[in-house]
Amino acid sequence: MRKTQKKQAGEFMELLARAHEAVGKAVSTGKNYIAMELLEQCQEGAIQLGELVEKAEGEGCGMIPLLEDYCELVYQIYEEVRQGQGASADRISEDLQQSLIKIEKYLRDNIKTRTEIVFLPYKASMWDSLESVWKAAEEDPDCDAHVIPIPYFDKNPDGSLREAHYEGDLYPEYVPVTDYNDYNFDARRPDMIYIHNPYDECNHVTSVHPFFYSKNLKKYTDNLIYIPYFILAEPDPENEESVEGVKNFCTVPGVFYADKVVVQSEVMRQAYIKALISETGEESRSIWEKKIFGIGSPKIDKVLNTKKEELKIPEEWLQIIKKPDGSWKKIIFYNTSVAALLKYEEKMLEKMEHVFGVFKGNQEKMTLWWRPHPLIKATIESMRPQLWQKYQKIVKRYKAEGWGIYDDSADMDRAVVISDAYYGDPSSIVPLYGETGKLAMIQNVDIICDT
Repeated sequence: MRKTQKKQAGEFMELLARAHEAVGKAVSTGKNYIAMELLEQCQEGAIQLGELVEKAEGEGCGMIPLLEDYCELVYQIYEEVRQGQGASADRISEDLQQSLIKIEKYLRDNIKTRTEIVFLPYKASMWDSLESVWKAAEEDPDCDAHVIPIPYFDKNPDGSLREAHYEGDLYPEYVPVTDYNDYNFDARRPDMIYIHNPYDECNHVTSVHPFFYSKNLKKYTDNLIYIPYFILAEPDPENEESVEGVKNFCTVPGVFYADKVVVQSEVMRQAYIKALISETGEESRSIWEKKIFGIGSPKIDKVLNTKKEELKIPEEWLQIIKKPDGSWKKIIFYNTSVAALLKYEEKMLEKMEHVFGVFKGNQEKMTLWWRPHPLIKATIESMRPQLWQKYQKIVKRYKAEGWGIYDDSADMDRAVVISDAYYGDPSSIVPLYGETGKLAMIQNVDIICDT
């Protein structure tokens, strides 16, 4: 039985217990017509409780016969009161309560509580921010975990929704996926909902379907939990400028509407709290201190627990990675970000072409593993449409030449685990890459020289 269902069953029994007292009082004061109305309500309540139990536990549940006995007792007492047989008020209340105690004991001792948890990722490449939590829920015998990838949209420059995307077929084979059309949130009301997109309507480039905005999901659960899909460089909570640097990540709808927010560290927790207090006032401190948890990121769990030998690498990529003797070249994970393209525009494209020229010339010793940010297409089309054609030409030429890897798959962690070093733009991947202990180098758009 679900936790919410068990709570509902308990509430039914509390109502019945109060009704029993009222029945006794009505009989003792000679108001039999009131007692009869209350007994009818007791009968109806027991029937509804039985329907709830059957739905959750099946017809064979041992609580059903106890409810049937209760209904029979209520009927007998009703007849006694109706016929004015002078039934004792104390005896009526006692008999009803003893029958109810048996039902309560069975509910407490024999019906296990099951927790239903829903995970709502939107981009498959960001699933790693929820995966370790899902695995723990999946392994819990008293938990029902549902992974429900949700649709999202690109946005037009005016903020209207454009192309729809759904990536439910891109998740790992071991992750059972539920179609979002097949889960009735209103009927099931999950005990917990996990999200990793906090922006609701505030993202200028993409938007999850409005039904899945955090402010709407709050209607369907008592425990909405937000875990960021990114890792940030650790701030200094005592430095105002450092705290200001993470403020845009803190003051988003998902943080405000969530019941719990899980961030990567205690240091990040303190920065979140300070940033939120600066936005909402010192009187809100206790709210954020109770809501924000700095217990670590599942993204780090995923990277540190993934073994290189377990990863699948396409054969065409292996041909680029391997030397003639079968050994591997050094692999450089090249990451290009949305922010850099927006900031530097044409200059960034020139830098990328220069990088490709350098690595093409050293392809016998090194393999460039280029993984552009998955939202580059949607962002550039929406915010810098004049760049899109030029960017596309660069991608097309790089892929056609075939000396490097172009990775637009949903599995970002594979590139982190397999590569020997990181090179590219500042991004949330950099602090994550640092957790591996491998070298991370940041490219400078202003420097173009031979290496």
